[in-house]
Amino acid sequence: MVAFKSSFVSVVAFAASALAVGPAPSQIKNLVTFGDSYTDVVSTGDGGTAWPVYAARDGHFDLFPFARSGATCSNNITNRPFPSVFESQLPLFFAEKANGTLRLNPTNTIFTLWIGTNDVGAGALITGNGVNGATIVDTVSCAINFVKTMYKSGFRNFLFQNMIPLQKTILYSADSYPNRFWTAPRNTTEWSVTMTELTTGGNEIAKLMLQALPSTLPGAHIGLFDSHALFTDMLAHPQVYLNGTAPLNITGAVRSCVFPEGADPSDTSLAACTIATGTDVDSFLWFDELHPSEQADRVVAREVTAAIQRKSSRWATWFS
Repeated sequence: MVAFKSSFVSVVAFAASALAVGPAPSQIKNLVTFGDSYTDVVSTGDGGTAWPVYAARDGHFDLFPFARSGATCSNNITNRPFPSVFESQLPLFFAEKANGTLRLNPTNTIFTLWIGTNDVGAGALITGNGVNGATIVDTVSCAINFVKTMYKSGFRNFLFQNMIPLQKTILYSADSYPNRFWTAPRNTTEWSVTMTELTTGGNEIAKLMLQALPSTLPGAHIGLFDSHALFTDMLAHPQVYLNGTAPLNITGAVRSCVFPEGADPSDTSLAACTIATGTDVDSFLWFDELHPSEQADRVVAREVTAAIQRKSSRWATWFS
């Protein structure tokens, strides 16, 4: 009898511990998103509807989008003329919170951050444009600091989205060509190798930092959504994810525009463009030389929603 009670108590304790990791299945009602063009719902990077809109619909969440196209984590680390997370998006969030425009219950609200693409990209780390010699450690540390900042403001639920294998996008592939994101001469092989190191190393740093957070942020639910692994699987098994009417395509783009080397990228009359239309667009993994397609974003939305609602743990790991 004593042994039975001991076993029963152990099972109950284990179950309680398991439920304490991550939000409860029906807990989250509000989705607050931060990041760059991969998440921006207005200036969308996919040429259609951004993933947070699909996630809000599928998960029955109220959506509060703060991500802005072109953003980095901080312009004090990678100085680009776009609304960064710390100098623009967070100040806007806190201003709306202070004036009462934004009223969120910390218990049923989750924050997502998908940042890093511009931090490591052209005009930033890969081209040596980090401020005062900034490195991948600085950009990732900034992203982790987002969680700490929101925690101090009273919020407790966070899902961190890591960087995709950017070396597989056209812009950073070894077989790249001059495009609207970069027309200057470059060593495409070197860019591809460097980007592989930046994304792989940066994601591993982020994982280690996230794993260390729960001990200093009691009561927080902190999760890592492995965007890198999801996109790697989409690249390996496109037939599982893409469903357009054209042959499946993981190396081209819905909108592909080749510029003369050194040309002004704002002068689109110089570009030779190939543009897919209609239901063919859902056969592509990439929308253009840098951004995932809308079909890829539908997949991201589905999997992020499943992670938040605890219906799937394939791409998400909850550390607390």
